Amino acid sequence: MDQLLEFISSNTLLAAGTVAMALAVIFNELRIKADGLTALPPAQVVRLINGGAKVVDIRDQNAYAKGHIVDSVNIPAADLAGDVDPKLKKANSIVLVCDSGGKTAPLVTSLRKKGLEAVFGLQGGLGAWQRDNLPIVSSDDG
Repeated sequence: MDQLLEFISSNTLLAAGTVAMALAVIFNELRIKADGLTALPPAQVVRLINGGAKVVDIRDQNAYAKGHIVDSVNIPAADLAGDVDPKLKKANSIVLVCDSGGKTAPLVTSLRKKGLEAVFGLQGGLGAWQRDNLPIVSSDDG
C-alpha cells in the first residue's frame, strides 16, 4: 500500500489521468444503459409498429418531406415540448424519430414525465432505419 501511495505521489499526472479515464468510462456506460431504457433498435420498433404504435417524426417539415417512416406523423420537437396532443394520449405506444437518434432521448423523458409511459426513441434515428433497409416514403411517393 505504501508503494502505491509513493507511486501516486511521484506520478500525480498519470494517476489523475487514470482516475479521469475511469470516470469517463463509468459515465459512458451509465449513459448507454440509460439510453437502452428509452431507445429501441429498428427491429424492436418494427414489432411495436406492427402492434399499433404511433410513429412521430420530430424533424422539420422539409426533412420529413424528403423521407419518413410509412404512416408516421410529423410533429416537430418544439411542438412536443408543450401540451401533449390528445391523439398521442390515445396511442398504446409512441416511437419518436429524428435523424440520428440523439434528439429523442430528452423528449422521451419529457413525455414520460407528462404521463405517457410507453414512449421510446428510435435508436440511431432514421439513419439506422435506412441502414437496416427498412422502408421510407417521401412526399414525392404520394
